[in-house]
Amino acid sequence: MAQYLPKIDREKIEHLLTIRRLYDEGKITLEEGRARLKEKVGSIRSYELAYAEQEFKAFEDDQCRKEDIQALLDLYQDIWDTSRPDLPDEHPLMCYYRENDAMRKFLLAVEDLVQYPVIRNQWYELYDELAKYKIHLARKQNQLYALLERKGFDRPTTTMWLLDDFIRDEIRAARKLLEEGKEEDFIAKQSALVADVRDLMQKEEHVLYPTSLVMITPEEFEDMKEGDREIGFAWIDVENNQPAHVKKTTSEGGSGLEKDLLALLAKHGYGTGVQPDQKLEVATGKLTLEQINLIFKHLPVDLSYVDENELVCFYSDTEHRVFPRSKNVIGRDVKNCHPRTSVHIVEEIIEKFRAGEADSVDFWINKPGFFVYIVYTAVRDKDGRFRGILEMMQNCTHIRALEGSRTLLVWSKNEQGEEKRIEEEVNVVEDDLPTEIPEGLNRKTIKITPETRLKDLLAVCPELKAELPKIHSSFKMLQTPLARVMIPKATVAIMSERSGMPMPELIKAIEEVLRR
Repeated sequence: MAQYLPKIDREKIEHLLTIRRLYDEGKITLEEGRARLKEKVGSIRSYELAYAEQEFKAFEDDQCRKEDIQALLDLYQDIWDTSRPDLPDEHPLMCYYRENDAMRKFLLAVEDLVQYPVIRNQWYELYDELAKYKIHLARKQNQLYALLERKGFDRPTTTMWLLDDFIRDEIRAARKLLEEGKEEDFIAKQSALVADVRDLMQKEEHVLYPTSLVMITPEEFEDMKEGDREIGFAWIDVENNQPAHVKKTTSEGGSGLEKDLLALLAKHGYGTGVQPDQKLEVATGKLTLEQINLIFKHLPVDLSYVDENELVCFYSDTEHRVFPRSKNVIGRDVKNCHPRTSVHIVEEIIEKFRAGEADSVDFWINKPGFFVYIVYTAVRDKDGRFRGILEMMQNCTHIRALEGSRTLLVWSKNEQGEEKRIEEEVNVVEDDLPTEIPEGLNRKTIKITPETRLKDLLAVCPELKAELPKIHSSFKMLQTPLARVMIPKATVAIMSERSGMPMPELIKAIEEVLRR
């Protein structure tokens, strides 16, 4: 961490921590602590506090939540500059500050509403806004924490992430009390929630963001913007706020995945001269880089791959992604992609897969109106060696809601929300297709009536399928995949109705084909 910071005066840091420890233990008063700090320390920068936390203090579970940031502000008020940096509105750090400013207004609204009798709709509207704070937290966890980890500053991941999740869950739990009609308990929760959110925002603004500004280069911040757009923003407008997955591929370099694949091929000696339209040998076929990219992009599931070194190597960039991802996750230790409370589960999965004791494990999240299915699969090569883990995730809410059977061809809903159907009253039943001539039926004995089924006609005269388009152009559909849908239930009457041919004329034309 130190290599990314201005020169650190370790003696000053040790004085800082000693005085703070004496104050925390009650051995010196606030005034004595401030006086000693001015004498021994002089001044302190946010990144020096971050370095002290990282290098000089042992890790303690839930430490960030327990630490009283206001007490630090009181103790360090004469030596600590906590002013906000002057940054453009679109700078990634300024977006966090702007979201915090918006959140402060909602917290003031909470403090105002608790004075009055509960009007549920007012609270629901306010909590709909508070819930958007999870976007702020998700962007911070997936973007900012990931970049700081690479520079040796992992305290945000190991401690602040717990506080992030605690507050996210606190907002959810409070809303649930309101939904359950426990209004007295709900109101009682508001004071603690407001205090916790303000505490987190102070920790962000006085330590995390100023330290990030020192450690992260302008080029890295600029590169961070793309991932920020992918995850999104809470309450604020950001210029060019277009998710990366809807940006058009440039003619010069192709999509991000194509570039990554080309770089990977080059690294292993295959990339020199490889063009986006060049066919590559895959397990069962040949695909271009563009086709590989498109396949991953259009999969109905989300995929992530972690290699045998437990580093995240890949995720599929789908528009329907269940949980936020950004490219800063690539190369990240998979254990740092999860809060501390669930890391032990990640470690157990890796251990079981690596030892060959298990090959897959699944989980699901089941909430009202939301069901997600997750499968982790051990990836092994042809010799059985462990090569990593594939994660598959799918939002199955729609699937679980399906009832009965759908054997009609139904297209997606149009802009008016209306479903467009191709063939009404026609079932896709493969067993209904003609396989053999019905007993006692042949070209001479068959008598064509309006109720005669097309599949029986084709059973005795397969050539009829090719001849029907000559009888009427509307029967060209029988040469397409739709034939599987249309043939089983079609009768001569239906054929007459759909083609517009008079019944006698159609029957006569079919009889001529049978005679030939």
